[in-house]
Amino acid sequence: MKTFVLIITAVVLALAGMPASAASKHHKSHAKAAASAQQTEIACTVVGCAPVPRGCHREMGYTQGGTPTGFDVAVCPNYTLYGNARCPNC
Repeated sequence: MKTFVLIITAVVLALAGMPASAASKHHKSHAKAAASAQQTEIACTVVGCAPVPRGCHREMGYTQGGTPTGFDVAVCPNYTLYGNARCPNC
């Protein structure tokens, strides 16, 4: 019985001495990969929330008269999606 208790104590002490990062190291790499894959910007537009296309960015939307709409628009180099953006030269 004493040898059984000594074996159990040795196993418990060996497991307690292991670094906590040894078990979680595998999960951290998945978390970093998932975070880097989800860098897509979301624009909540008049038609709903949608991802902004690559090469574009999100800005506040305006009416033709210049009043803010409260919705986002996706501004790309040569065009605007989902509404009107404020004209920088106006």
